[in-house]
Amino acid sequence: MRRSALLLTLLLPAAMTPQDSPDQKIRRHLKAQAEALEKEFLPNLKTADDFEKARPGLREQYLDMLGLWPLPEKTPLKPVVTGKIEFPTFTVEKIHYQSRPGLYVTANLYLPSPNQGRHPAILYQVGHYQAKRDGHKSAVQDHGIWFATHGYACLINDTIELGEVTCTHHGTYSQQRWWWHSAGFTPAGVECWNAIRGIDYLQSRSDIDPDRIGATGISGGGAATFWISAADERVKASAPVSGMSDLTWYIGEDGVNGHCDCMFLYNNYRWHWTTIAALICPRPLLFVNSDNDGIFPMPANERIINRLERLYSKFGAGDKVAAVVSVGGHAYRFDIRRSIFEFFNRTLKNDAGPVKDADSGLSEDGKARRIPPSDLRVFPQDADIPPDQLNTKIDEVFVPAAKLEAPPREGFVAWRNGVVGRLRTLCFPADLPIDRSFTSSSPWDSKFVDSAAPCLVVLDGSQELPPAPPDWVKAAVGPSFKVLFRPRGGWTRKNPPNTIERAHALLGATVDSARVLEIVDRIRTLGVPCTIVGRGEAGILAAYAALLEPAVQGVTVVDPPTSHREGPHFLSVLRVCDIPEALGCLAPRPLTILGGKKEAFERTVELYRRAGAADKIERK
Repeated sequence: MRRSALLLTLLLPAAMTPQDSPDQKIRRHLKAQAEALEKEFLPNLKTADDFEKARPGLREQYLDMLGLWPLPEKTPLKPVVTGKIEFPTFTVEKIHYQSRPGLYVTANLYLPSPNQGRHPAILYQVGHYQAKRDGHKSAVQDHGIWFATHGYACLINDTIELGEVTCTHHGTYSQQRWWWHSAGFTPAGVECWNAIRGIDYLQSRSDIDPDRIGATGISGGGAATFWISAADERVKASAPVSGMSDLTWYIGEDGVNGHCDCMFLYNNYRWHWTTIAALICPRPLLFVNSDNDGIFPMPANERIINRLERLYSKFGAGDKVAAVVSVGGHAYRFDIRRSIFEFFNRTLKNDAGPVKDADSGLSEDGKARRIPPSDLRVFPQDADIPPDQLNTKIDEVFVPAAKLEAPPREGFVAWRNGVVGRLRTLCFPADLPIDRSFTSSSPWDSKFVDSAAPCLVVLDGSQELPPAPPDWVKAAVGPSFKVLFRPRGGWTRKNPPNTIERAHALLGATVDSARVLEIVDRIRTLGVPCTIVGRGEAGILAAYAALLEPAVQGVTVVDPPTSHREGPHFLSVLRVCDIPEALGCLAPRPLTILGGKKEAFERTVELYRRAGAADKIERK
């Protein structure tokens, strides 16, 4: 069979049945991935000793996926008490501290009155209450009051979305901030870091027992309780309420739609999701949920607690993990509050007695607040907000971008291999399944003759396959034999909640990184060396495919973007390199850049020079 006829046979798209719409195909594909990742829970860790040996590596991966590895510097907290509210049996201190310079955490610290001795402390994580300028810490004052009137200190932090000085938790959910993926930024990382520094603050005080610190919260606060408890072993007991499900629900049943971005890390290492909670083991854990919670359904809750019980049993600590299920929807009720308070009494105070006044922190009608919410403001007036605050733009600066030094000529190969290796680890998981049923390919050949090196032309996933090469293709690569390829795309996009795009991140990918791997797969299907070309973001997808596949002999990018801030987006790619450096890693293979901002690619030219391949790069 002639080569071109063989290629035509190989590259025709798979047959589609009438029900196989792009939406159905991509959802089925993602669901299968989620089920595969959660088929077994830590299957290689048979004993407690196995888990302890794996724990340091798991913890590093976990922090890496939050954008917290290496751990940021613990700069001075600079805590300030801006006011106090005193009652006969408790006091509230209105404080702020800086978890990093300019990132202000506004908080209320509830303390027993009289304040004598050292108290166990509760780090209370707040869910998504709408308290506006007062900060949503004011909406859960009843918990702070209960703890303080029962011998605890309770630190209630505002989050960055609904606190007194705000950013957003909804960057990819509704704000189209897809560069969050490229930056490796998730608000979960900020909330976890703010909580780590909150523990630092608690431990710095003479009225807090540093070895008796617990964490709790509901909903977004439940998720944040998991984040901090998995990250910091100084949390001795954890009671997350309605804060975690699993991938089978989030992806397989579109559960991701019910949650903003603070509920998720980027699953670069393709974890079974319950592994996050596993890092708490064998410390005491109370897993609290409700039986009619539409965003944390019981089948997933039961799967999670069953996994955790098996893990805790390996430590001989089955009595340290338990589940509470309340009848009702997504909310606190008396039995939930009582269970949490009794749990902390047992674990932090060695008090096994029953709690009979679980609602004592509430007002008499259970609705009105004892303290006017505005009285709990740390910054009473807008003019009091520090002018150096970075909260409103913390998403832009929280995760440091890579700053790559150009290597010496003799060190270029090692430098390039290091960059590409890190890209493979963070951005392009080797085990990500390829489903060829939603990619499209066809050959173009005006003369239909054999070609020793066909050219793969990559189109944007939203484009249809045109019947003939567009003019930009003719100008870029001439009349030689071409194969047109369109990676995944075509499904319905709805903003919010951007289901498909956000589901990819929970599987360790983005739509764009999956497209790169599909391009690599198609190159390998060709079975012969080739060149590759693309326009705009598709050109950068083509370039990354070439980085991962040595069979590519040369690359042409047309009108390329200058930074991954613009796209395409890969998980955490800006923590490794940006587009000019990635193109430079193609050296010494030929690279042609047509159009684009010429000055933006001086870095690429310099890297080609360092590689001893200055004659292999061309700009037009």
